[in-house]
Amino acid sequence: MVESGKDAVESAKNTVESAKNTVESAAKNTVESAKNTVGNLAGDVIPSEPPIQPQSDVHVLKSRLEWGEPAFTILDVRDRDAYNLGRIMGSMPFPVDQLVDRAGSLAKSRDIYVYGESDEQTAQAAQLLRNAGFVHVSELKGGLAAWKAVGGPTEGTLESRTPAGADDYNVVDRLKNHAETQQKQV
Repeated sequence: MVESGKDAVESAKNTVESAKNTVESAAKNTVESAKNTVGNLAGDVIPSEPPIQPQSDVHVLKSRLEWGEPAFTILDVRDRDAYNLGRIMGSMPFPVDQLVDRAGSLAKSRDIYVYGESDEQTAQAAQLLRNAGFVHVSELKGGLAAWKAVGGPTEGTLESRTPAGADDYNVVDRLKNHAETQQKQV
């Protein structure tokens, strides 16, 4: 009779352990299911961003800025004096000779747009970043001049002396101007 009592206790322990595992498994599956449901809902509402191209037209960057898309960085690889005179609004100064060292503060998977004095300097800087392990680097073709040609926002000591245009304060005119510049080839 003592043996059957031990067997009953052991059987009860096994039953409790099995029930515990079942509850834990069910909870885990429920959480995963909820995550997938939320992910599917967000995926249906918020489309994923297409991958960044190795070379980008200024219209692509301007469009991303105008729509308020997050999670990208604009690097100006010109020397500090050129950067101070005028730059794309929001760009960060990363002179090409310090680029790899300073870029260590950025996530390797972040979308990065690079521009310099020339398309050659831009290509050199982009290649340095790619060699350092950055996977989403795009050369901004035409640099600051192309950016200004499409009416992109700028800042800097020289840029602050430039009077505002009529369309700088009128959203409708800005949208018309943007639509017209989308049609231009830079």
